[in-house]
Amino acid sequence: MTPTYSIVIPAYNESARLGASLEKVLAYVHQQRWDAEIIVVNDGSRDNTADIVRQFAAKDPMVKLLDNPGNRGKGYSVRSGMLLAQGRVILFSDADLSAPIEEAPKLLRALEAGADIAIGSRWLRAETQTQRQPLHRQLFGRIFNLLLRMSLGLHFADTQCGFKAFKRAAAQAIFPLQKIERWGFDPEILFLARKMGFKVEEVPVAWGHSGGARINPIVDGAKMFQEMLRVRWYSVSGEYDGAGAARASVPIAGKSHK
Repeated sequence: MTPTYSIVIPAYNESARLGASLEKVLAYVHQQRWDAEIIVVNDGSRDNTADIVRQFAAKDPMVKLLDNPGNRGKGYSVRSGMLLAQGRVILFSDADLSAPIEEAPKLLRALEAGADIAIGSRWLRAETQTQRQPLHRQLFGRIFNLLLRMSLGLHFADTQCGFKAFKRAAAQAIFPLQKIERWGFDPEILFLARKMGFKVEEVPVAWGHSGGARINPIVDGAKMFQEMLRVRWYSVSGEYDGAGAARASVPIAGKSHK
């Protein structure tokens, strides 16, 4: 049967923390009695990330492993998981659970209230951060956010938080058109959402900075700026014209989220 919820977790060399994260996600899902599937997308990890997922899957059929053909990037991983997911609501979360899975009801309530997409935000209410990023990461985020406003017209406080939920119709419309495969995919999917007329709600969530982040503010920041320009070019050149004026609103069935 089709699950009500799908949780997609992209993972690259996450053996040190994935086990603990899966335990927390599974405990919460079972506690809430959700009809759910948990899809871990292994992005060509060189450690035993895949083996950890297989061990969980052997014990709990909710857990599924999806292997990328080599290391393709976070954007590729999220797109693959979102397109495989069968849930009526599809949420993706970073493997480190910087935004705890217990924050999911905040996104689900936004969907129930009429949004097609709910995005977690670290900066809409900064006091919700339990542990802030280093200052240089905060500065990078502020500059990147300003560039997004100027280049793509995205007026969100936080596009990069790895905690977003989609009604199925929105996910099925947006992710087949996604072209950015690495760190800059978040602005692209939000740009596509706006182009298609989907309602996006930004929701403040508890969030704590986790060490071990692989993004380099200088190197990856330059790449992300190039990806912003690519999104603008794709739009101007008609690469996204297949999006049309899609609009969907799918009611959520299942347990209430109080």
